[in-house]
Parts: sequence; structure tokens; C-alpha cells
Amino acid sequence: MNVADSDEMFAHLAARGAVLTDKLEEADTVLVNTCTVRDHAEHRAVSFLGRLAAWKKEKPGRIIIFAGCAAQRLGQALQKKYPFLDILSGAKEIEHFSETLDKSGLFGPHQTAGELPAPGLTGYVTIMRGCNFACSYCIVPSVRGPIKCLPVQDILQDAARKAAAGAKEIMLLGQTVNAYQDGAVSFADLLNRVSEVPGVARVRFTSPHPIYFTPQFLAAVKDNPKIARHVHLPVQSGSTKVLQEMKRGYTREIFLDKIRALKSCGFNISTDIIVGFPTETEEDFRQTLSLVDEVKFFIAYCYKYSPRQGTPAAKMKLLGQKVLEERLDILLNRVRGLSDAAYQMQVGSEQEVLMETPHKGRSSGNFWVKTKKSYPVGSLVRTQIERADGTLLFARD
Repeated sequence: MNVADSDEMFAHLAARGAVLTDKLEEADTVLVNTCTVRDHAEHRAVSFLGRLAAWKKEKPGRIIIFAGCAAQRLGQALQKKYPFLDILSGAKEIEHFSETLDKSGLFGPHQTAGELPAPGLTGYVTIMRGCNFACSYCIVPSVRGPIKCLPVQDILQDAARKAAAGAKEIMLLGQTVNAYQDGAVSFADLLNRVSEVPGVARVRFTSPHPIYFTPQFLAAVKDNPKIARHVHLPVQSGSTKVLQEMKRGYTREIFLDKIRALKSCGFNISTDIIVGFPTETEEDFRQTLSLVDEVKFFIAYCYKYSPRQGTPAAKMKLLGQKVLEERLDILLNRVRGLSDAAYQMQVGSEQEVLMETPHKGRSSGNFWVKTKKSYPVGSLVRTQIERADGTLLFARD
């Protein structure tokens, strides 16, 4: 999502004559697009902003733009602390970024569209912004606002542009991406329509919410092989009590029902898990471990709870760091072999692989596959899996 937002903002700079450089010393303008989901990410962004003071002094006229979620949360306090900051543009203002550039007086007028970077094999397409949930630990709703779905035609045009520029795979993006609705067009309808765009070989999406995986969704997508059979579905905890205190909007049983339904349609599941939420007891933690054992996630990204200022959970009494470290270590040991086991289970199966190099690509289920033969990058190859080694499948051909 950050990459997609950065590309969108750069498009407005490109329309004013900007071109990209990967060398800071060559740049006239630096756009820092920030994340604030975790405290560490915000600190890194602000620290980088501080270091840009020396860069700006080296050459008169250099411009610094600080954008995104950290810019939204910290607001004008940033410009008071860092007076050399030229433009502050919060996450809620991305749709007005062009006007922000014009109002600054630092750039020339909007001209014809500039040259944009090639999307690569995967084109990121934002379909919605914001979130209507209010998870007690999460800062996203306050910095991104409520759900706003983009018009279907805008999404299809964006997907078509990226496909025409070489993208074979389209990744649909949103905070609760499967909550998408534009009039009568549901998220499942949108997936099918994007898959029909000329040049699109595969469609992925992130990040969904369990509540919005409905029987209608499964019925709509189960017969469309272009929709990738991988879902990254954050569970956060295996305890219904903790899920309720997190205000996640579902129970352990509801989540497991969704998993069973997705797996029945061939979806491979990865997840996020938070360890040490302030109210988490030893029994709650054991329930998380048992859920991991039951679901057998393809991959599980595990984090210690990190309080975010401005969220309800930040006012709760924290668990001790020793408890957090011990539980995280236990969980990491439990999930460590999940990916290897998932790869081993693919041996003997037939996989459709989108080649990202002449000898390596990803399957619909998001498994990495290495081929003996050489294939054109971007081609779809059907092959049988001969063996697995760690986190890599080896094709028989």
C-alpha cells in the first residue's frame, strides 16, 4: 500500500517534470512516504527527516516532502520541530496531493503526464482507503479515516494501464480490501472484472478482513483460476476473549469457519499474530498456539504488542517485557516449520507458475518454484513438483 501511494504521489511530481533517481546526492526533491502502524516505523521516518537537514543545506532550493500516515498523525508539530520541511501531506490528503503541490508554490504548473516507473511483473492497484473498524490497538482508522471505495471504472483503467506497461499480475490493495463495494459491484465482482483486463494473467489482493469472506465471495471466485489461491488473513489472537478486547469483530470459531471455507476452495493461508496484548493470559496464549496447530498457516508473521499513542489499548497496563519475549519465542518456535511443511505437501502436485526470472516464479498459492528449463519472464507455466527444499519447490521439467 505504501508503494502504491508513493507511485501515485510521484505521478503528480512527474507531471511537473520530475524524474526518479536512486542517488540522494542527485536529487532536487525528496518525498518521504511514511508508515505509523508500529512505533519503530514512525521513529525511523522521523529520524530520516532529521538527517535530511544536512542534505538540504548543501544545495539551495532542495525540497523535502513528508507524507503518509506519520505525517497525518504528527501534523504541524513536525514543521515546528523541523522548520526546513517544505511540504507536509497526511495520508488523508493523498487524493489532493496535486493541489498541495500547487499551493506550495515550489513547483511549476501541471503539464502533460511525465514518465512513470515501469510497474514490474506485479502492478499495485489501490481500490479503497481507510477502515471502518476500530481495533483497540490500531492507529490506522485515525490516520486514514473511514472506508472510501474508488470507482470501479477508475480501478479497471488503472489495472489496464499497468497491464499495458508490462504487469502480468495485479495486486488489489486496501486496509479491509474485501469490504469493497461500489454500487452493485462487490469485491468478488471486481476480482472477476480485473481478471478480464487484457494482459492480466493473475489477480491477488491484500489485506482482507475475515468478516467479509462470504459464501457469495467463494461462489464468485472458485471457478476463476486467475484469482490467486493465497490469502494473507491476519488473525492476531487465537482467544475469543482477546479478540473481543481487541475489537476485531469475530470470534475464534468464526475465524476457523472462514479458514475451512477458504481452504475448501484451494486457498493457501498466511497470517499475522500479536503476542502479549495487555489482557492476554497464559490460557489466551495457549489458545493462540492451538489455533496455529489447527490451521497450519503457510506463513505466520509474529509480533510483540506495541502500544500506539492515541489508541484505547495504549491506556492499558502492559505485560512485562520478559513475558512478551518468552511468549514470542515460544510462538516463533511453533510456527518455524510451518512454511517448510507447507512446501513439502506440494510435492507431486501440479502448479501454475508465473515466472519472475527465467528459472524461478511463484505459484497461484504463493509458493516459490524453480524450473530446470528456461522460460520467458512473465509467462505462465504448468509444471509438476518433484521435490521441496526449505522454502523452494523444484519442478520436474
